[in-house]
Amino acid sequence: MTSFRRQVLTKAFMLFDIGVAAISFALAALPAWQLNATVSFAGFLYMQVKMKSIVLFLLLLFAWHIVFSIFGLYESKRLSDRRSEVKNVLKATLMGTMVILLAAIVFRIRMVTPIFLAAFWVLCSSIAICLRLVLRLFLGWVRLRGRNLRHILIVGTNSRAVRFARRLESRPELGYRLIGFVDDEWAGIEEFRKTDYPLVAGFESFHSFLRSHAVDEVTVALPMHSFYFQASRIVTACEEQGIPVRLLTNIFNPRLAQLRVEEFGEDFVISLHTGPWEGWPLVVKRALDISISFTMIVFLLPLFLTTALLIKLTSRGPVLFVQERIGMNKRRFRMYKFRTMVADAEKKQAELANRNEVSPPAFKIKHDPRVTWIGKLLRKTSVDELPQLFNVLEGDMSLVGPRPLAVRDYLGVSQDWQRRRFSVRPGITCLWQINGRSTVPFDHWMNLDMQYIDHWSIWLDLAILAKTIPAVLKGTGAA
Repeated sequence: MTSFRRQVLTKAFMLFDIGVAAISFALAALPAWQLNATVSFAGFLYMQVKMKSIVLFLLLLFAWHIVFSIFGLYESKRLSDRRSEVKNVLKATLMGTMVILLAAIVFRIRMVTPIFLAAFWVLCSSIAICLRLVLRLFLGWVRLRGRNLRHILIVGTNSRAVRFARRLESRPELGYRLIGFVDDEWAGIEEFRKTDYPLVAGFESFHSFLRSHAVDEVTVALPMHSFYFQASRIVTACEEQGIPVRLLTNIFNPRLAQLRVEEFGEDFVISLHTGPWEGWPLVVKRALDISISFTMIVFLLPLFLTTALLIKLTSRGPVLFVQERIGMNKRRFRMYKFRTMVADAEKKQAELANRNEVSPPAFKIKHDPRVTWIGKLLRKTSVDELPQLFNVLEGDMSLVGPRPLAVRDYLGVSQDWQRRRFSVRPGITCLWQINGRSTVPFDHWMNLDMQYIDHWSIWLDLAILAKTIPAVLKGTGAA
């Protein structure tokens, strides 16, 4: 596809997505209008629309466009699979819906109800996904008939280069036509020749080959640690002639970490990260943390005051138990809980070490003699955890995340893979909380934390929050 055609298609996509958002907004508003209408539909059409409303609506459509651009929905998706594109559309529409919810709260838009938001999100997501899937099918059909093809040259003849070529050949709907391979003589070249793929140039003749042949893309599959000079010359030659380059790098071969290339000044930085990347999903997570925790603190203020009074009247000592915990990237912070034990409980822990009922370094006793009678009730109902909502507001914790370890427990962690749990913000609830809590062995607890980090999404957080309520009501694993 030529650059001009690509730009036309991209602009059409942008306009279509904005149109879909506008139409979905109108359709989602119909049920709310029918339930609350005081005039006829004909009368509604003749009503004057305030300039403020028009400007706000246009700003929301612009925000929708920005969100879709942030999630890369207008970039080339030739090599990406359908599943990843569908996931990105769902993430973008969810983010856009959250923007509308925020605008509704700030500007008091009464028509934006939970039913409206659900209908709007379903409509936008369904139409946007269907359009992109239909476009994929159409482009695949076109490419299978010899149109919209890209001629690709692969630099390197190792096994990774051959595997990449075979993957391209197995997906003809992607529209790649392999020109051949570029490499010099080396120990494995005879093994490559058995594949019958053409070797069209060496490193020295690569420049002249580009000058005399139609090449749309070049993929470099050289091992960078030993072929840096050659790879650098290849990239420079392609840059001079305006030919896109893809790199199949095996510098690190990480097992879990995701790789991302970022531009920093005149340098390109390769970033490896095992948890969620910084970006809009984490912004949404933080926004949910602040809004939900603040709302809960206001709503539960009578319960806070009642609990504080009961603790003060039934036992000697402070209302809150404040303990140093290990947070994100091993930063220490002061975590708040309602006090459920006698005032000198930490001093007595050494005397009870032989009664520990969970695997070290964690420490739990089902019938801990240090717990007060009001403390047992608070633990059973998890009310003792509620002051951690203030930790969430302060930014030391999140609503959902691995539970923060006490310093003593952290010092007992012996395996580095378990320390990956500190790469994300700790939380009030997590997979451990809804899967047995104190009854879960320490190693399984750590595995649940790794599972959370590796599969994190806003949806997973919402699912854990939803499952936490029945888990708390049942008192499963509380101690």
